[in-house]
Amino acid sequence: MIGRLRGTLIEKQPPWLVVDVGGVGYELEASMNTLLALPGLGETVQLFTHLSIREDAHLLYGFHKEPERALFRALIKVNGVGPKLALAILSGMEQEQFIRCVMEDDVKALTRLPGVGKKTAERLIVEMRDRFPHWSAETQGELTSLPPGVPATSDPLADAEAALISLGYKPAEASRMLSGLEANQSTEALIKSALSRKLAG
Repeated sequence: MIGRLRGTLIEKQPPWLVVDVGGVGYELEASMNTLLALPGLGETVQLFTHLSIREDAHLLYGFHKEPERALFRALIKVNGVGPKLALAILSGMEQEQFIRCVMEDDVKALTRLPGVGKKTAERLIVEMRDRFPHWSAETQGELTSLPPGVPATSDPLADAEAALISLGYKPAEASRMLSGLEANQSTEALIKSALSRKLAG
C-alpha cells in the first residue's frame, strides 16, 4: 500500500496531478481542497495517499492533510459512494460544513453537491452520523483554509470553470456559478466563491 508520497510537483490539471518521486511520475487524483493547497509546479510536495485497486486499473488519490484522507475513506464505505463522488463531496463542501449537514439532517444542502440526489444524501446522513461524534476536534476545521500559494494562470476564469466541470458540475451550471464574479480574481478565489454561492442556494 502506498500511504504517502514526497516529491516534485510536475503537472497539475484538475482533478489530476503528477508528482515526481525519484524519477518516477505518480499520477494522482485529488480534491479541490488539496489542489488549491498545492504550491507551484517544480516545488516539493508531500501528499497522503489512498490506493484503489480495480480489475482494470490501480488508482491513486492524493490528500494535502490526513483528516481529508480519513474522511474520504469513511465516505467510500457508504453504500453507493465511490471515489469519484467522495472527491466531489470533499471538493464542494468544507469538512465542518459536511459534518454539520450530516448531524443536522440537512438533505437540501447535501443535494446541492454534484452527483448527490435525495436518496444519496439521506444515506450519507444515516451511515455517517454515528461516526462523527468520534471525529476528533483536531480533525474538524483543518481543511477550511485555502492557502494563497497557487499562482493565477493567464485565464483564471476558464481554469475555474474547467475545475468545476471536473468536479461533476455540468458546463452550463459551472458557467452560471461563475457568472458575475470578478474575473480579475485568482483561480482558487473564483472556485471558492462559486462553490459558496452554490451551497447558499
